[in-house]
Amino acid sequence: MKILIVEDDENIFEMLKRELLLWNYEVKGISNFNQIVEEFIEYQPHLVLMDIMLPYNNGYFWCEEIRKHSNVPIIFISSKSENIDIVMGIQFGADDYITKPIDLNVTLAKIKAILRRSYDFTKDFEFLSFANVFLYMDKNIIKYNDNEISLTNTETMILETLFKAKGGVASRESIMEKCWHGDDYIDDNTLAVNITRLRKKFSDINLNDFIQTKKGSGYYLNSKME
Repeated sequence: MKILIVEDDENIFEMLKRELLLWNYEVKGISNFNQIVEEFIEYQPHLVLMDIMLPYNNGYFWCEEIRKHSNVPIIFISSKSENIDIVMGIQFGADDYITKPIDLNVTLAKIKAILRRSYDFTKDFEFLSFANVFLYMDKNIIKYNDNEISLTNTETMILETLFKAKGGVASRESIMEKCWHGDDYIDDNTLAVNITRLRKKFSDINLNDFIQTKKGSGYYLNSKME
C-alpha cells in the first residue's frame, strides 16, 4: 500500500520513510509544498501522514483540500498535543492524530489499524435506511431527499452501527469496537469528535436532531423523524 508523507522536516520524513519501508509500504514525500493536492492526486496513496505546520499553508488547509477529492485516511502529525488541537484535527477531516516526538511503535500501530478498517472493511449491504435517510456504505455517502453528503470511512462505520440499531441505543464501546477494533490508542474523545462532525454534516441538510445522545450509554438515531 502507498503512503504519502506531507512533512517538511527532512529528519522526520526520513525516519518515517525508513520505518515504513521496513514494513513493505510504498512511500513518497512532497516535492512542492504549494502543490500538495496535485501530488496527492498523481500518487493516489492509500493513506496520508500530514504535518500541521507546513510552508505556505498549514495541514488543516490541505486536509480540507484533499477531502474535496477523496476520503482517503489522513493522520495528522504535530507537536501540538492539547485536546483542542486533536479536536480541531478531526473536525478538519483527519482520521487520527499523532503527537511529536514521534513514537514509531504507536505510529505504526495507528497506520495498520486505519488501513485495516479502511480497506478490509466489508459492507454487509449496499445501503441501509432509517427515517428516509439512506446510507450507501459502498460509496461513503448519505442521501436525504435531494441532498447528498460525503463521509469518511470512519463516519460510515459509525453510522452503519447506528443504522443497524434501528433507533435503539448503540453503546460507545460497540461503536468503537466496530471502527477501531479495540485499538488501545483510541479514546472516547475521538468518537465524540467524529459524532460532532457528523452532526454538523447532517445540520447542513436540515437533519439537526438525527443523532441523539443517551447519557452514560451511547448514541441512537431519532425515530421521530420517520
